[in-house]
Amino acid sequence: STRHCYRGDIEVSIYIHPDFQGRGVGKALLQTFVEATEQLGFWTITSSIFPENAASIALHEKAGFRLMGRREKYGYMTFGPYKGWRDTVILERRSKVVGVGPDE
Repeated sequence: STRHCYRGDIEVSIYIHPDFQGRGVGKALLQTFVEATEQLGFWTITSSIFPENAASIALHEKAGFRLMGRREKYGYMTFGPYKGWRDTVILERRSKVVGVGPDE
């Protein structure tokens, strides 16, 4: 957002090719992203994930994200096994080092 009050919010999406899933690539990328965002002064990271993607949800939860809610009919798929309206779940991670003080 260009609004100053949201300067500490950022979104993340990580896609791993099926040949490399289950090898720790997603964990390494997400951990590096979290560290980089804190160095840059971001205090909240959000991610929007399809609800059936249990592996991605678990990965984010292990990285400190928590389930915030569900968006109904948020996207419309025109291909693949899930054609039609798609819900997503929203996960959020609040930094424990950035944006924790009363004036931050």
